[in-house]
Amino acid sequence: CHANEADKRAHHNALERKRRDHIKDSFHSLRDSVPSLQGEKASRAQILDKATEYIQYMRRKNHTHQQDIDDLKRQNALLEQQVRALEKARSSAQLQANYPSTDNSLYTNPKGSPISSFDGGSDSSSDSEATGCPDLVATERAGFWYC
Repeated sequence: CHANEADKRAHHNALERKRRDHIKDSFHSLRDSVPSLQGEKASRAQILDKATEYIQYMRRKNHTHQQDIDDLKRQNALLEQQVRALEKARSSAQLQANYPSTDNSLYTNPKGSPISSFDGGSDSSSDSEATGCPDLVATERAGFWYC
């Protein structure tokens, strides 16, 4: 009966030692996870205090980063909206250039003189005369003449 009681006590002591070793290892792991305590000797109370401070610091930092992300998302959405508006305006301008109204839509050459969208405003068939670009080869892109 006495030996059985000693075995129970030894088993209980082994379990308790294992539990304490696990707690000790967990505190060492926690200590090494806190930058200000890495490799330092610290009591359990110090480890808990510094870990709490570090967690609060990281929460503030994460909150600030999330605000930055949200600000950048808003800024990105505004920029995308501006891009769509500019693309729409460009598309609209190209449509107007490709399909001029019936009032003979006068454009201006580089000198500021109006030229007809039909024949360049002259009887000549020369591109340079039609566009007002002497001695240069003129090209047409999307209804506009470029020198």
